[in-house]
Amino acid sequence: MASHRLIQYIGKTYGLAVSEAIYDLLNVYYFVDGHALNDRPRLANVVSSELKNILGNDSAPSESELLEFLNSNEGRKEIEEALYALNELGVHGIPKFIIEGRTVVDGAARDDVFVEVFRQIEKKGTIANGPIFADILGISQEIVEQGSHQYIVDA
Repeated sequence: MASHRLIQYIGKTYGLAVSEAIYDLLNVYYFVDGHALNDRPRLANVVSSELKNILGNDSAPSESELLEFLNSNEGRKEIEEALYALNELGVHGIPKFIIEGRTVVDGAARDDVFVEVFRQIEKKGTIANGPIFADILGISQEIVEQGSHQYIVDA
């Protein structure tokens, strides 16, 4: 749960594009390189180093600041609430897409499934709900509006 809390903290503090970059880094760190996500000192070191590359030395949190965060319970309640919400939606694995805060589509679904979901939204002429996890995770509307898939330019 520490790595989930860390991603949430980074998203809230530095924006979703930065948290997505760190999420990608942690996927390689865990799935490709085989490192444990519960090794908090190593996790703090790796993430701090990457944040310095992304944000610059003056803006990035230090390794000790990240380790202090990882050793705290900050963000735990929000992650537990997000897990509960996912469970209520029937999401028990990834990848999944949650559209309009209620329609769950498997990440391996064929393209025609997505087309049908979006055609239904198009017919209604409105989007029923916004991001469901922003409130749960404490992510501000300003951060949500910045988006998560933008290019990050080295500082």
